[in-house]
Amino acid sequence: MDLGSVLKIKRKEKKMTLKTVSSRAGISEGFLSQIENNVNSPSVDTLINICSSIGCDAGEVIQQAQNQKKISIIRKKDLAEIDIPHVGFATLRFFSPESRRTIDSAILMIEPGKSIPARKGIRNSQEVLCVLKGSLELTYQNQVFVLNQGDAAHFITQPEQQHITNNSKMIAVALWVGTI
Repeated sequence: MDLGSVLKIKRKEKKMTLKTVSSRAGISEGFLSQIENNVNSPSVDTLINICSSIGCDAGEVIQQAQNQKKISIIRKKDLAEIDIPHVGFATLRFFSPESRRTIDSAILMIEPGKSIPARKGIRNSQEVLCVLKGSLELTYQNQVFVLNQGDAAHFITQPEQQHITNNSKMIAVALWVGTI
């Protein structure tokens, strides 16, 4: 059961800081951080206090934690059936937001001539981009790297200084993994 990620999502949805919630719940900020990162588990009373501080129901949090996916399988045949919206790219995530704890991952499909933006609000995390089909250009800190099928890049996230573009004539497919 992963209570921590559910609590973190609920807290962030309410735009509350660790400090605010921990203060209202009567626990230390460090302990709340440990709970959210699944390093430590709260007692039932502490869980109720945290949920009350956030303004959510403890039973609902437990239910969501119990219903989290533990594994996702994406079949190759399903990739060909994905419609790419007007923005020119589609992101097929492996896990829902509440199931992502330390990494986020997806298969990216990018139409020719289209770019995909960097994740917003994420800094100093790590990312891996591996081209599965076609080719992509990774612009990173004013440098452009052409990645062809089978090539990969591992880099530190810098949203203002990075983006991924498909300058080829076919849809590019890539596996992307990033820390949270």
